[in-house]
Amino acid sequence: MPIEAESPEQFGYDRIRFNLAESSVADTPLRDLAVPLDDLVLMYGDHMGRPGLRVAIAATDAGLGGERGERLTPEDVLVTPGAAAALFIISTTLLQAGDHLIVARPNYATNLETPHAIGADISYLDLRFEDGWAVDPDRIAALLTPRTKLVSLTNPHNPTGQVMPASTVRAVLDLVEAHPQARLLMDETYREMTFGGPQPVTAALSERAISVSSLSKADGLPGIRVGWLVTRDWPLMERFLAAKEQILITNSVVDEAIAEVAMARRPERLETILAGIQTALGITRDWMAAQDTFEWVEPAGGVVGFPRFRPGVDVDADEFYRILLDEYGTVVGPGHWFDQPRRHFRLGFGWPTPDELSQGLAALSAAAGAARR
Repeated sequence: MPIEAESPEQFGYDRIRFNLAESSVADTPLRDLAVPLDDLVLMYGDHMGRPGLRVAIAATDAGLGGERGERLTPEDVLVTPGAAAALFIISTTLLQAGDHLIVARPNYATNLETPHAIGADISYLDLRFEDGWAVDPDRIAALLTPRTKLVSLTNPHNPTGQVMPASTVRAVLDLVEAHPQARLLMDETYREMTFGGPQPVTAALSERAISVSSLSKADGLPGIRVGWLVTRDWPLMERFLAAKEQILITNSVVDEAIAEVAMARRPERLETILAGIQTALGITRDWMAAQDTFEWVEPAGGVVGFPRFRPGVDVDADEFYRILLDEYGTVVGPGHWFDQPRRHFRLGFGWPTPDELSQGLAALSAAAGAARR
């Protein structure tokens, strides 16, 4: 996958001045969490995940019962090494060669490439800039067949930052529930960063839904590799657990111990993190308004957007990326990472400092000017 081979981690952070390719907030030093690890026994952990961690995940405000959905329990949660492992487990458990799924595009590469590697029959729900990257349930309905095993969406969406209204989520769930073999996979790794406040965990709304999230994006903890999947379908959870045991047996008990402390301190940490995101979004919004080379649909959640060159701008996209990196030390996520034209790119505004963000945005304008034809 090009997103992996060309990522800042592989390219080398020391070669980058202004990193606008990241899809998370700034990384957190371990000292900020003050985790007591000296007495931790380095054993095989609970195969489902550390019990206290699963309790904390199930107790999210959007997992409550009543009109918002059924109350989640720790038994509804399977902890995995990041959301990527959860997505892999889901695809390899539910799909075989020839099985049909519907997946939104553009999308995070794992949601596209793992089903493709399995040999699944994929129908792409191609989201469109002109529609505000919105998910249209009627278009999903037209793609559904009696063979459909999975509908795969992300909310908030990576890479566009768009958020599905609750009414759209419910409409999609109604469609899925009307097809006996189908399930809805909702990748919710940016859920806590929805600007209007987090929506319910989709798995709390239906036994036919599977939610995926992690501590990598909103919490700035990608290095401990802790994510999870949630489903209230317990027979299906047993299959997911079996898949995890075949691949991993168990997670790192060190990572899970850190994650449990992070979850306990999450409310106060998120308050600071969300304030920083709004500052970064404001800087990016002002830059977008002051130039006429790029356009975007402003994100409604997360820390990424998906700008593109305006249709009338004649530019050599390959030269733009070369100049941006070689002359300005700046990186973004080019469109081909998401199976889209290179005139698009993912812009990560939450990871750099405000000063780095401002300088990186200025570099985008300068590189675009130099690459015009």
